[in-house]
Amino acid sequence: MTSATTRGAARVQGLRWLWLSVVVIALDQATKHLVLAAFHPGEERVLAPFMSLVLAFNSGAAFSFLAGATGWQRWLFVVIATGACAIMVWLLRRGGSVLFCASLALLIGGALGNLYDRLTLGHVVDFLLFHWQRWYYPAFNVADSAITVGAVALVIDSFTGSGARAARKPAGGR
Repeated sequence: MTSATTRGAARVQGLRWLWLSVVVIALDQATKHLVLAAFHPGEERVLAPFMSLVLAFNSGAAFSFLAGATGWQRWLFVVIATGACAIMVWLLRRGGSVLFCASLALLIGGALGNLYDRLTLGHVVDFLLFHWQRWYYPAFNVADSAITVGAVALVIDSFTGSGARAARKPAGGR
């Protein structure tokens, strides 16, 4: 097998993981649609002593970073998400370990799920709220969860040493 053929196979192997990104986007948008239809902004429904559903809007980034800005942050986050997704698709095309590719796919799906909200609504819809007594973790959504899981998995993959290097190995492991 030639190195060109090997590189072509790695591209296909990596890009096939985009199905996971599509699943994340679909779950994210479906859950946001359900919450938008069932809740008024700020309304909270307690599901357990540590978890509630709430309709919250976030015009900022994680933990409402820059949420109080005058609106320019929306376009900054659009540019960052678009650029990050382009880089991750490029990395995904190169292929790698299963964990590496799945991690990138989760990150892409989460970023695109929140990007869609920013472009269509001007803010991100959050609805999962974890709390204990008087402590509250900021509300988040399915896309945020996929980003978190993808980032943690990418870190784990970096410790295993496989990651993107698997795509650069010649056939036969030499």
